[in-house]
Amino acid sequence: MKKLTAYLARLFVTDAAILFGIVCFLLWLVNCLRQFEVVSVKGQGFATLAVQALYTMPPLALSFYYICIGIGMVRALTALQASHELHIIHTGKGLGGLWRAAAVTISASVLVVLLLAHWLDPWANRQLNQLNAQVAADLVSSSLKPGRFTQVTPGVVLLIGGREEGGVIDEFFADDRRDPETRRTYIADSARVMANGDDYLLQLSNGTLQYTELDGRFSEVRFASYDISVDSLSQSAAWFDPLAERDSFDLIAAGDWNSDVIKRLLDRSAEGLRVVGLCLLVLAIAGFPSGNRTRIKLPLEALVMIVSFGERGISAYSPLGTGTGAILLIVSAVAILTWRVWPRRPVPMVAA
Repeated sequence: MKKLTAYLARLFVTDAAILFGIVCFLLWLVNCLRQFEVVSVKGQGFATLAVQALYTMPPLALSFYYICIGIGMVRALTALQASHELHIIHTGKGLGGLWRAAAVTISASVLVVLLLAHWLDPWANRQLNQLNAQVAADLVSSSLKPGRFTQVTPGVVLLIGGREEGGVIDEFFADDRRDPETRRTYIADSARVMANGDDYLLQLSNGTLQYTELDGRFSEVRFASYDISVDSLSQSAAWFDPLAERDSFDLIAAGDWNSDVIKRLLDRSAEGLRVVGLCLLVLAIAGFPSGNRTRIKLPLEALVMIVSFGERGISAYSPLGTGTGAILLIVSAVAILTWRVWPRRPVPMVAA
C-alpha cells in the first residue's frame, strides 16, 4: 500500500472509529438507564444490568455504524480541504491514492458491518433471551416476594402466595397481556422452577389457564400439570422471531430456503450496501476541492445524517425491500462522481 493511500485510509478510519466508540458508549449508558428495573425491581446486580444492556447493542450499532463511517470520512476530507492537502492531491496526480484509500475504507467497513449483521446480532439476541430467562427464573424462584405483584417484562405480572421447602411456590398467579388480541391468565395451586439444559421450565400443578379475547369471549382450561417455558414469559412480546436468534451461517447450513430465510439474509446483507452508498456519496460531495463561499453553509456532517435517516425511511416503507434506499444512494453517488470526474473542455474565446 502506497504511503498516500495508507495516510488517507488512516485518517478516514481514525475519525470514524472514535465517533463510533463514543456513540456505542452513549447508547450503552442509555440502555442501562432504560433497563434499570433489572436492579430496582427484579433484584439483580449491576453486572447483570451491564451485560443485558450490552446484548441489546448490536441492533443499535448497526443503525449508527454506517453514519459514523460517513461522518468520519467527511470530517477527514473537510480537514484535508481546509489544509489545502486535498488541492495538492488533485493537482499532484494523487487522485489514485484517494480512490484506493476510499476503497480500502469501504471494503473494511463492509466486512465489519456484515460480520455484525450476519453473526454478532443473532448471537447477541440468543444470549439476551437466555439471560432474560435466567433473570425471570431467578425472579420466580427466589426474588419474587409473596403477596406483591411483580412485573417480569412489560405485559406480564406475577403474584405468589408463599414459598415452601424445596423451592415449591404456593398459589401461583400470572397475567399475560402482551398479545393485544388475547389475554392469558395462569392460576395454579403450586409451581416449581426446573432447569432443562439451557432452558428453564415453570411447572404448574392443579390450576386453570384462562383466555380472554378482545371481543369479550372467555374460555378456561383446567389442568393437573402444565409446563411453561420461562423464556416465553420473559420475552417483551408474546411472539418473537425465531430467525433473529439464528446467524446467517446456520441458516445457510440448514438449507431451508423459504421466503422468510431469504428475506432475512437479504435484509442483513443490505447493511453492507448502506455503507457503500453513503461512503461513495461522501466521496462525491467532499472529495473534490471547492472554492465556494456561501454565507449560510450547512455542515456536511449534518447533510450525512439527513441523507442517512432519509435512506432509512425509504428502506423501511419501500415495497421493493430493505435495500431500496441503499441502491438509490449508490446510484446517486455514482452519478455525481461521474459528473465531477468527467473531463471538461475549455470554452473557446470568441474574438470581439
